[in-house]
Amino acid sequence: MAEKIKVLDPRGYPPKVVGKRLANRPETLDGKVVYLIDCLFDNSDVFMEQLRDWFAQHIPGAITKMIKPRESWVDDPEMRARVVEDGDVAIIGVGL
Repeated sequence: MAEKIKVLDPRGYPPKVVGKRLANRPETLDGKVVYLIDCLFDNSDVFMEQLRDWFAQHIPGAITKMIKPRESWVDDPEMRARVVEDGDVAIIGVGL
């Protein structure tokens, strides 16, 4: 029984991945606006509040602002534009 079969891969073709450089780090966070982005994952709001408290204790000169996208897993151009326009640093929290 030398019958040939054809197998299709349901995963399709992976996208080409291009590496990017990391963002430049500021010398200090004192006086800088640090956006804490809650991505709406389970418990990420709890983690981001703890992170905000950590900044208050350890880097009180940093200005932390919490922000959330309109919905999870969907790009929010308005949120991104606000972070770029008003912020110096962004930390994305994806939950616990």
